Amino acid sequence: MRKSNIFAPKANISAGLYLGLSLFSFLVLLAVWSFLTYGKYVSPLFLPAPDAIITSAVTLFTEFDLVTDILVSVGRVTAGFVLAAIIGVPLGILMGSLKMFEALVEPLLGFLRYMPASAFIPLFILWLGIGETEKVAVIFFGTFFQLTLMVMDVTKNVSKDLIDTAYTLGVSQKSVFRRVIMPASLPGILDTLRITFGWAWTYLVVAEIVAASSGLGYMIMQSQRFLRTDHIIVGIMIIGIIGICIDIIFKWIYARLFPWIGKGGVNG
Repeated sequence: MRKSNIFAPKANISAGLYLGLSLFSFLVLLAVWSFLTYGKYVSPLFLPAPDAIITSAVTLFTEFDLVTDILVSVGRVTAGFVLAAIIGVPLGILMGSLKMFEALVEPLLGFLRYMPASAFIPLFILWLGIGETEKVAVIFFGTFFQLTLMVMDVTKNVSKDLIDTAYTLGVSQKSVFRRVIMPASLPGILDTLRITFGWAWTYLVVAEIVAASSGLGYMIMQSQRFLRTDHIIVGIMIIGIIGICIDIIFKWIYARLFPWIGKGGVNG
């Protein structure tokens, strides 16, 4: 591939260049971070140096049972997200396929999605108590509406010509869902799940604010009380690492299920 092509809109790049550019962005961040901390431009209270973060991570894993916090948080986020997907994906497909369902449900979901999940915590505590159900409910509430509406948009974008052609070939209305709408929507739905799984993690700290005794969000809030900025950053970085791993898994599944669709701008 000629070098000039890398600046062409939507042009593919080699896998090596893609990986190199991705790593470069992290190296730039590390360089700026090191410059600010080792150069004494920022107090360690506000931003500890990279080596202090590594030391804190080792301490948290060896002395504060951080693995348990990670597993607890992964369980909570996964439960809330899976519940949102189980309900939201079929509902979104129906809303995107049938105007009747769109008219019935979309205005209500559009109204509710602007309400912050954190504002509902007192109600969730009143309705569900302070156990695991309340924390899963916060993550579900923060994820469900966006997920459903995005699946609806994906389904609505299925070409009308495909559906009309299916009818011309004698496909029944019921079979159109299974043989046309679902196959055409699946790539977009999987991408929507990847994006909204990331959103689910953004509600973790909110979900673990009240009556939690474990989890990454709990650890971050406890560290804030004792001004342990290094522990806070470790917790945030672990969430970011988990997010990258989830992204990689979803992209791997995407590439295996839909190999005919170019993904990520990588060539070969």
